[in-house]
Amino acid sequence: MYIQVRALKNMKVVTGVVGNDIHVVANRLLELSLDARGYEVFNLGVNTYLEEFFDAVVETGADVLMISSLNGEAEGWSREVQLLKAKYKHLDNLIMMIGGNLVVGTGSAEDIIPKYKNYGFDIVCHQVDLNTGLDQLEAFIEERVVNDSDIKESNK
Repeated sequence: MYIQVRALKNMKVVTGVVGNDIHVVANRLLELSLDARGYEVFNLGVNTYLEEFFDAVVETGADVLMISSLNGEAEGWSREVQLLKAKYKHLDNLIMMIGGNLVVGTGSAEDIIPKYKNYGFDIVCHQVDLNTGLDQLEAFIEERVVNDSDIKESNK
């Protein structure tokens, strides 16, 4: 628990809804939930282009980029994530997360999650409830902190 709390303290998250998606209520719930868990949140709102997300990450020094989509159009936008990320310097440690309804129509998580990981996302939450998704983020952060500590210890 100590590692988890230490990892979350002062972590910055840029979030918003990608593309032509106007689901403001879910976006606001995400912001409130992140804030309640101790993150500093920079919410870009709805109808956000990928470039705006990356610009905000650089501007704020964010640790996490959390993109949401409820209308299923995220896939079309997400194909450009790796290309855009490569244009920005110093984003190697950025945690990339996407969640919501990630396809138009239906699709299984077994098919969707690997696709989005190939696009460059570390955490993919297709049709997962908000708290489960945030628990996955915290587990990812905790694992990263433990792994970083192990690496630093082995280099001594």
